[in-house]
Amino acid sequence: MRPELPPAVFTAPPTGWRVWWTAARPRTLSIAATPVLVGTALALAEGAAPVWFAMFAALCCAVFIQVGTNLHNDAADFERGTDQPDRIGPLRVTAAGWVSPAAVRRAAAISFALALVLGFYLVRVGGWPILAAGIASLVAGWSYSGGRHPVSHTPLGELFVLVFFGLVAVAGSHWLQLGAWSANAWLAGIVVGLPAAAVLLVNNYRDLEQDRRAGRRTLAVLLGRARARRVYFVLMTMPFPVMLGLALNGRPGAALGLLALPFCLLLCRRLAATTPGPALNLLLAATARAGFVTAALLALGLLMF
Repeated sequence: MRPELPPAVFTAPPTGWRVWWTAARPRTLSIAATPVLVGTALALAEGAAPVWFAMFAALCCAVFIQVGTNLHNDAADFERGTDQPDRIGPLRVTAAGWVSPAAVRRAAAISFALALVLGFYLVRVGGWPILAAGIASLVAGWSYSGGRHPVSHTPLGELFVLVFFGLVAVAGSHWLQLGAWSANAWLAGIVVGLPAAAVLLVNNYRDLEQDRRAGRRTLAVLLGRARARRVYFVLMTMPFPVMLGLALNGRPGAALGLLALPFCLLLCRRLAATTPGPALNLLLAATARAGFVTAALLALGLLMF
């Protein structure tokens, strides 16, 4: 049985585009954008002639897939009863009663469709590797919350993020510009994907008790808080030895990304010191910023040196 819409939230809901801006979860969109920038920067550093429209199309495509995934997750979690009144995470528009589940699902479908339309152009540029990556990304975006066994309810969510928002997105963006594979593209994908996975880990760490009661077996639920903090430390610090590997593998500018290490270490300390609750929402946003800063420094270093 689908749950009823909850009573009105404490404040008057926004109207028009502001509702959909909230539903899109703008703080997460850098996770979709940074792999395109890093993959493009690496290809240019390796001698590719820039195809700027392909980069722009890939950037928009990645953001549309991310928005579609967020919207689909918003409606699906409400309909499954996962988003309860005691939720401590950022507001979800369906659970708040601002938008009907059907309308949110339609918006998700539109976002995926826009990504598909842009994907036709990207396939013309990049051929079958981009076709395979695009189909896999669209299926992954739907399966994250869809189907009988959504990825978001399993311990595989962080791996999902690492693969699709790191390896696939960076290597695919690199291929679009250069038309060739590179071991460095996979290394750069790891650098981008690990902090993105850490964002999801903080999200699930925050919601651990609620997820356990709802029957979700996320990685945080499976590990418990102490071991989840250790995994967060690994996700936030492992990009830096990988960047050193990039620097030693002919891309010395990758070492510029090491400047983000103090920021990431500070966040690891903050997670250990933060009492589970709404304060973790600030740490989640800071983790996303740390991932963006790390990737931006990496991209800048690749282009400069």
